[in-house]
Amino acid sequence: MAGMTDEAKTDAAKTDVALRSAHVLVAVAGGIAAYKAAEVVRGLQKAGCDVRVTMTAEAEKFVGTATFDALTGHTTLTGLFETGHDAADPIAHITAAGWADAALVVPATANIIAKVACGIADDALTTALVALPADVPLLIAPAMNVHMWRAAATQANLKMLASRGVRFVYPETGRLACGDVGEGKLAPVEQIVEEALAQLRRSHAGRPQPLAGKHVVITAGPTHEAIDPVRFIGNRSSGKMGFAIAAAAVAAGAEVTLVAGPCTQPTPAGVTRVDVVSAAQMYAAARSVFADADVAICAAAVADYTPAHPADHKLKKGREELDHIDLVRTTDILAALSADKGDRVVVGFAAETNDLIANAQAKLARKGCDMIVANDVSRADSTFGSETDRVTFITAAGSEELPTMTKTQVADELVERIARLIR
Repeated sequence: MAGMTDEAKTDAAKTDVALRSAHVLVAVAGGIAAYKAAEVVRGLQKAGCDVRVTMTAEAEKFVGTATFDALTGHTTLTGLFETGHDAADPIAHITAAGWADAALVVPATANIIAKVACGIADDALTTALVALPADVPLLIAPAMNVHMWRAAATQANLKMLASRGVRFVYPETGRLACGDVGEGKLAPVEQIVEEALAQLRRSHAGRPQPLAGKHVVITAGPTHEAIDPVRFIGNRSSGKMGFAIAAAAVAAGAEVTLVAGPCTQPTPAGVTRVDVVSAAQMYAAARSVFADADVAICAAAVADYTPAHPADHKLKKGREELDHIDLVRTTDILAALSADKGDRVVVGFAAETNDLIANAQAKLARKGCDMIVANDVSRADSTFGSETDRVTFITAAGSEELPTMTKTQVADELVERIARLIR
């Protein structure tokens, strides 16, 4: 818990106590990153979880069952006809699925992702996953070759699983075991553990739904402002934060409409998604939905300017030199929604590279919203596309800085504070 405030450490300790009865089924597939599953198991155990492991025959080529037997104190489940933890249990894969409060696949290969997406159950691991009760959350941490990750089939399977409520800890970009460079590197162990614990917190029995009966509109991702049919002005926003907020709001009981700019994030289960491209389209969609909403969260990175005269054809070098672009301001979505909010809640985001607090406080006053979520995008742990954020919540009452957290954790924290604002 390095870098956390004393209050945050106390809260984390309380959460760990609450999770000491939690059962986590860790499914280990046959990838080179399988050895890191042992570290994930230890991380979950440090938080107080009881962990059992199931693994494929291919995974055993990388890590032996003795490792997980010793770490967990449970017999590792590897075969459909093995008795597993209880020698008197003839169908151990069904028992393991019913025992679990949450399940985690780490590492998840393209093959395992495809099997789970299609409901294929041809070994102990996949059968246990297919047998999971509907209310048991499933988290998948993929790791594979970059081309396998980018394959159309893999991406389609990810979207299919996301539509069913499955969550992911997306892989990082880096040098892979095969020598290729690109997406596919397993996410950091600490991040996987934190995401798994967040899943457990969300699914904890009796978890309150502070946004029940509320309609929340969220903007996410970038906007693309056309120069011509090929070129555009854009930014580096991935949409990950907005999509994480949408998932957290649904978990808190809200009806959620997500207005998404061009991005490839899978739509969280239970979320109504409206796809847009330009700032003008995002403004029109958000304004329309907000007319019937209780809360607006403007997490999108909307372009401040758009070309005044976009061409209706591709501009050709040599004939139509693109030596300058006349720009006009786009409509300020956050300010427009804040002006019409009445007693409703509107939250904005501020991505800054310097003078974080001062700039965010000025934005809060200028826009007229209820809260600004400020993050320093010059930091490696809080930049566009990262899996973590280090944010500060700014309100008229003051500022509250959080430690570096996963986007899922930040989203949960934000939802909690929005519930307070509503109350």
